[in-house]
Amino acid sequence: MKTKNELDEYLEQLWNMKEAGQTSVNTLRRNLTDVYNMKLVDRLSSEGLVKISQDAKDITLTSIGERQARQLIRAHRLAERLIHDVLGSEFEDAACEFEHTVSLTLVNSICTMLGHPKQCPHGLPIPEGECCQRSEKTVLNCSIPLNQLKVGTSARIAYVKSLNDQQIHRFEGLCVRPGVTVKLHQKYPTYVIECEGAHIALDNDIAANISVWQGSV
Repeated sequence: MKTKNELDEYLEQLWNMKEAGQTSVNTLRRNLTDVYNMKLVDRLSSEGLVKISQDAKDITLTSIGERQARQLIRAHRLAERLIHDVLGSEFEDAACEFEHTVSLTLVNSICTMLGHPKQCPHGLPIPEGECCQRSEKTVLNCSIPLNQLKVGTSARIAYVKSLNDQQIHRFEGLCVRPGVTVKLHQKYPTYVIECEGAHIALDNDIAANISVWQGSV
C-alpha cells in the first residue's frame, strides 16, 4: 500500500507540473524533495503511466497516467473543499489521505453535495466529473450494510456500528475495522467474509452492523 501511495504522489506532482506547463525531471525531483526515487519513476514508466524523453531530461504523463492522476487530483481537491467549507478545519493532511482510500462513487457524491465546486481552497481547478456533466443534484447512498453485498464481492469497511463493549472487542479481535477490505464468500447458512487473510463467520445481526463503501474495490 505504501508503494502505491508513493506512486500516486508522483502522478499528482506530474499533474501539477502539467497545469504549470512544466516537464523537467529536475522540477519533479525538486518538488518531491527528499522522497524522490528514480526507481519509482522507472516503475511508472514500465507501467505505461509516464513517458521519459530520450535524453532523460523531460517527463510527461501518458493518457493512462493522466487519467489516473486526474482522479487523484479530483479526490484531493474535493476533500480540501469539503474539510475547509463544511468542517472549517485544516485540510491539507487529511486530503492527502482521503484521495488514496475513497471510491469514485463517494467522490462524486461529495462533489454533488458541495454543488460541483470549480476550485479548491487554493484556487486550483477541480477536474470535472460525470456528476458535474449531468448536473446531478441528489447524493447517492455510498455505503451499504455488509449483508447487502453480493457474494464474491470485495469492499472496504466504512464504519462498524457496535451495540455493546463485548461486540466492540470482538470486532477488534477479528480485525474488522474501518478501512479494511473484506470479501463476502457466502450468506447461507451463515455469513462468511475474508478479512486480512482470515475467513470469519458472522451472523446476520453482526453483518448488518458492518457498513461498506459501494464500489470501493
